[in-house]
Amino acid sequence: MWRERERERERERESYRTGMKISVLTPQEHIVSLEVDSAELVENVKALLEVETQIPLQQQQLLYQGNELVNNQNLQVVGIVEGDLLILLHTPSRSGNSHSNELSLNHDGSAANPMAFLKHLKRDPQAINHLLERNPELAEAVLGDNVEALQNFLRQQHSHRLSLQQRQQQELELLNADPFDVDAQRRIEEAIQQKNIDENWEAAVEHNPEAFARVVMLYVDMEVNGIPIKAFVDSGAQSTIISKACAERCGLLRLMDRRFRGIARGVGQSEIVGRIHVAPLKIGKNYYPCSFTVLDQPNLEFLFGLDMLRKHQV
Repeated sequence: MWRERERERERERESYRTGMKISVLTPQEHIVSLEVDSAELVENVKALLEVETQIPLQQQQLLYQGNELVNNQNLQVVGIVEGDLLILLHTPSRSGNSHSNELSLNHDGSAANPMAFLKHLKRDPQAINHLLERNPELAEAVLGDNVEALQNFLRQQHSHRLSLQQRQQQELELLNADPFDVDAQRRIEEAIQQKNIDENWEAAVEHNPEAFARVVMLYVDMEVNGIPIKAFVDSGAQSTIISKACAERCGLLRLMDRRFRGIARGVGQSEIVGRIHVAPLKIGKNYYPCSFTVLDQPNLEFLFGLDMLRKHQV
C-alpha cells in the first residue's frame, strides 16, 4: 500500500514536468523556437541556442521580462511558461549591460525604460507577428506606442507570474507531504482536479476558440410585403412574430384575424392581438409565403420563428 502511494506521488511529480515551446529573439532579430522541458536549466537552453545561432554559450545573455537569467536557474522556477518570449544578447566582453539595463523591469514588473522596450520590440517584424499571435494586447500597445497600456500589461503579467509560482510551490509542497496525512491527500486531489481543468481549458482555447467568443444574435435582412425589415432569427421561438406597429407599416394590419387573440408566454408574456394567415416574405431574391402571429409589443419588430424555419426547411 505504501509503495503504491509512493509510485503515485512519483507519477504526479513527473506530470508537472511537461514539455513546452518557447521563442527566443536573437541579436539578428530572428525568432528561434525551442521545445524544452519546463524543469530545464537556463544553461542547457543556451547550449541549444549555441547550435541554432553559433553564439558561444559563454557569450550569451538571456533576458526574460528584462531580467538576466542565471545559468543554474530552472525555467519553471523563474516562471517561464508555454509561449513565452526570451531575448538573446551577444556579449563577447560582457560589456552589453547598458543595453540590458534599458530592457530591465521594475519590482512591480513594469519596464524601467518603456520607450527603449517598445523600440527594441518594434525593430523586428517577426517579433511583432509573434506578439500578435501570442499576446495581441501587448502587440497593440507596442504598435501604438502606448506606454501606459504596455506598463499595465507588464504589471498584470508580473502578478500572474507570481501567482503561478506560488501555486507551483504549493503543488511541490503537497507532493512532498506525508502520504498518510488525510488533509494533504485531499489537497493533492484538488490540485490534480484543477490541473485537469486547466488542461481542458487550454485544449478548448487551442482547438475550439469560438466557444470563448461573444455570441452575437442572428439578424437577417428581409422584405415583408415589399417593406424592408431586420428580422431576428430565433429557432427557440415556436411561432413567427410581427409587432402590431410593424404589421401596420407593412400594410398587413387590414388582414389581421382577431379571432386568434390570446396570450403569448415565454420568458415573459405579451398580448396576441391576432394572426395574419399568409403574406409574401422575400429573402435575397426568393419569395416565401409566411404566416405571422401579431403581438402588441413595440420593442420586438419581427421574429422569424421555428414554424417557418421548419416549413421552408431552413
